[in-house]
Amino acid sequence: MDAWTALTERIDELDGIAGISSIIGWDEQTYMPPAAAETRGKQSALLSKLLHERSTAPEVGEWLAALSTQDLAEIPRAAVRRARRNYQRSTLLPSRLVGELAIARSEGFNAWVKAKGSNDFATFEAPLQRIIDLNREMASLLLPLQGPGAHPYDALLEEYDPGSTVKDLRPMFERLGKELNLLLDAVGGRPHPKGTVPPLDIEGQRKLSDRVLVDLGFDLNAGRMDLAAHPFTTDLGVGDVRLTTRLQVEDFMSTLGSTVHECGHGLYEQGLPKHLAGTGLNRAAGMGIHESQSRLWENFIGRSLPFFRYLQPRMAGIWPSLSLTPTDLYGAANRIERSLIRVAADEATYNLHIIARFELELGIFEGKLDAKDLPEAWDDAYRRIVGVVSPTARDGVLQDVHWSSGLFGYFPSYTIGNLYAASLGATLTTAIPDLWERVEHGDFAPILAWLREKIHSHGFTEDAPKIFAAAVGDRDPVKDLMDHLWSRQGVLYGVSR
Repeated sequence: MDAWTALTERIDELDGIAGISSIIGWDEQTYMPPAAAETRGKQSALLSKLLHERSTAPEVGEWLAALSTQDLAEIPRAAVRRARRNYQRSTLLPSRLVGELAIARSEGFNAWVKAKGSNDFATFEAPLQRIIDLNREMASLLLPLQGPGAHPYDALLEEYDPGSTVKDLRPMFERLGKELNLLLDAVGGRPHPKGTVPPLDIEGQRKLSDRVLVDLGFDLNAGRMDLAAHPFTTDLGVGDVRLTTRLQVEDFMSTLGSTVHECGHGLYEQGLPKHLAGTGLNRAAGMGIHESQSRLWENFIGRSLPFFRYLQPRMAGIWPSLSLTPTDLYGAANRIERSLIRVAADEATYNLHIIARFELELGIFEGKLDAKDLPEAWDDAYRRIVGVVSPTARDGVLQDVHWSSGLFGYFPSYTIGNLYAASLGATLTTAIPDLWERVEHGDFAPILAWLREKIHSHGFTEDAPKIFAAAVGDRDPVKDLMDHLWSRQGVLYGVSR
């Protein structure tokens, strides 16, 4: 068997194991009974160890070494490049650490659910510290791959957004934070746009969510949507994309945003190149570009007035007595103010939540913060950066699932995604001159087709920055995002730069 055939067969096997692991992870956050937590942790650990051992086996290194001497075509060359990156990272991590991380994540998730429910950070502190310690060990082992002078956090960023570094992100986030605060200061104290959505029943919201998914282009024959405490999307294998959302009687706009956001993730997963299955390239090129797809649909499209002109008649079909105009919905969707909860934050404030988390995670991996320090550090960061302080741990340091799952280095992907989405949106308006007329009439196919061509079809043949640059050209994403916010929310509030 030649090295290329052997490598792709192993990648296909690893994808199968990863898919099984994703299935039990999806079940853990949707249907698994609480009493199964310990057993599920052991199952997750077993799969993680198996995945790690098969991906770091000596023969994988031999195949990669053999292929490095060959003149490969474009796709095999990209596949070998990605496989080598994964192999180098995986071989630096002992199986013992991988297994301990899997157990700690499963235990941490269930501890977080209980702690959030009881509003008691103290019960989560020890499991979180265990997760932090293991992630610090992982970061220290992976750091040599980042080159001289790298920040410990860079090793974790590489997992989610290859090529991103603290050196690049810190000044960009500082610039964005300052500009966002100028906008928020300008609208502070001014009346909100008119429009309030009354409580809406769960059954009707579910019907509308299903309709929106189909209209946007999500294939329900190759995926499904369920409910979760913290909405997420996962790919269980080719032809099986699982979305989750959160339906809330009292907060329709949050429900709508969650559904459209996760649909954006799902559309990306369904659009990845199936013909590259078994090469490791039929997947997203990073979480930042993944977030760009969800944010483009949720914010650029899903908060626009034309989108609500499309949506309002469909809402009226479900709730005939509902007297809301598209302008009412548009106003309700585009209120901005400093807020406590990231997942419920408006389009302008959202990135301040991420900048605060970025600062906290840097503190953790610079050795300045431990689990016990995080409640106070959280409140301080929110006071300085977001301009609010939470009265409870549930709405503060316990609000996110990410740390309980060991996803350190993931949060920056959200802001990277928002920045990418702003430039993709600006480019879309040029590429599709009648964009907003099509949106108003529920014709989303041209948008999806453009994204399929420019983003989805490339899979992971290149790192995200290259795919993004090829799609939008030479643009300044921070400027694009601020231009978008000032032109939409700024106009609604009657303020300008």
